[in-house]
Amino acid sequence: MSENERSVRIGGASGFWGDSSVGAPQLVNVGKVDYLVFDYLAELTMSILAAAHSKDPSLGYATDFVAITMKAILKDVAAQGIKVISNAGGVNPQACAQAIAALATEQGLTLKIAVVQGDDVMPLVPQLRGEGVTEMQSGAELPARLLTANAYLGALPVRQALADGAQVVITGRCVDSAVTLGALMYEFGWETADYDRLAQGCLAGHIIECGCQATGGLHTDWESVPDWAHIGYPVIECRADGSFVATKPPGTGGLVNPAVIAEQMLYEIGDPQRYLLPDVTCDFSGVTLQAVGEHRVLVQGARGLAPGPAYKVSATYMDGFRCSAQLTIVGLDAARKARRTGEAILERTRELFAQHGFADFTRTLIEVLGSEQGNFGLHARTCDVREAVLRVSAMHPHKAALELFAREIAPAGTSWSPGTTGADGRPKPSPAIKQFAFPLDKRRVAPAVAIGDRITPVAVPAGQPAVPAPAAADPAREETATGPMIEVPLVRVAWGRSGDKGDTSNIGIIARRPEWLTVLREQLTEARVAQWLAHLVQGTVTRFDVPGIHAMNFVCTRALDGGGMASLRNDPLGKGMAQILLSMPVQVPASWQLQGERH
Repeated sequence: MSENERSVRIGGASGFWGDSSVGAPQLVNVGKVDYLVFDYLAELTMSILAAAHSKDPSLGYATDFVAITMKAILKDVAAQGIKVISNAGGVNPQACAQAIAALATEQGLTLKIAVVQGDDVMPLVPQLRGEGVTEMQSGAELPARLLTANAYLGALPVRQALADGAQVVITGRCVDSAVTLGALMYEFGWETADYDRLAQGCLAGHIIECGCQATGGLHTDWESVPDWAHIGYPVIECRADGSFVATKPPGTGGLVNPAVIAEQMLYEIGDPQRYLLPDVTCDFSGVTLQAVGEHRVLVQGARGLAPGPAYKVSATYMDGFRCSAQLTIVGLDAARKARRTGEAILERTRELFAQHGFADFTRTLIEVLGSEQGNFGLHARTCDVREAVLRVSAMHPHKAALELFAREIAPAGTSWSPGTTGADGRPKPSPAIKQFAFPLDKRRVAPAVAIGDRITPVAVPAGQPAVPAPAAADPAREETATGPMIEVPLVRVAWGRSGDKGDTSNIGIIARRPEWLTVLREQLTEARVAQWLAHLVQGTVTRFDVPGIHAMNFVCTRALDGGGMASLRNDPLGKGMAQILLSMPVQVPASWQLQGERH
């Protein structure tokens, strides 16, 4: 078999710390994979791990990865020669590697385990503060005290670890797709300037980095996805030219088709022509997706150009405390009763604060789940429900103040609205951990690979110019639809998926048929999308075209109430944003052959 014909199979076994434990055994037992990659880290996860490490120096990594996942598969991984790459190292990758080594010894195995070092930039923070570093989105100054500060490293340390003979590679913070790209660079000898191949490799990693989102999870047409309980985890078959087939293990549930892969491709990428990663700047606008068999989609057409000069650093800091409480309200006027209950709780608590010498809440939010008011605003259709869930959230600099707040939730069960129930114990205040992201010149970071006592520095190209903006496209001539028109919800003619980047919501919309895109572009202007989402989006809405997959990507700033742990919303990551947009009515030609009656 020639090098061009050889393929490498990589399985995505985890999309986050907390993903199902069935993924890795499934891929090892029936996936026929060469590599097993895991993504564990989010901003909040890094803070949790940092807190654990401060209490016990032997901790600071995703312990489930060792105690549950690797314990179950290590013997089979070793017997089959599968290589494992994971960012489960968190803030203490060396301890994670030592725990795996101890597990291997316990099981009578000998493994070469590599640790990627260098992502922790906390030692640079005093100097960076003097340089006036500001947050990438908000422009805020660096907080007085950070919990963590980690650079998103790229694929080159992973490639080096594999070249040094590692069978297991443990990283700290790295780009989610880098665990896949590093394997492909090693297997096919891709160089740092093979930008088109690197872009394809990053896309391959991006497709599988969220686990089952590539095999039917979160799919718009959820009823078409069979056997959720046994859904297959994603597998990619990659070739030396960068093209790959997305699939899943045989006999598993789920669905892999162009629509599913298109949804995942747009997930959280921002500008599809300038998806900025440390190894390459990706242009996904011309990517094509082709079904080449049952549950098999050929992905090709990504283009790349040189990366920028900086790593993105994700820092976290503590900003007081937060607490959320829920009650269920049953009966007529449930939504109005719920809102009045929430207002009464906050009013009473504020009076107690004054008595105890506490300042007012930093922030509060009342949501009435089931009424649609929070998510759909003026578009809500179920305000007059007979059952609703009241969710009251608050932030305060002092934990003791929120403990007062927490004590005033259960009394609602006998004090105010009829039909109040569902108080499940007293809610507990927790630290409010927020993200602070900023760029850092690559020359100030020193990644390295450690195998035992041997440490190998990893050279990373640096000093590049800033990534240029894409060339302005010629204004497209929109063809106005002719003939009789009908009004349907957008979901009848499009698929969609949403995700987050800090306080920014990314909403991908894909036309169900390529020829429908022109009409949808005419309907889904930036102004109309901004108007439809005005109750949630406080910033701008920018539309990016993705013609290769007949799609559009909408990037909405200041859309998530701060995003992540900074948000008080029930949906802080904007998982429902695409569903809200898909409910928007659009005018389409009556001649279109529409399937189903989606409302």
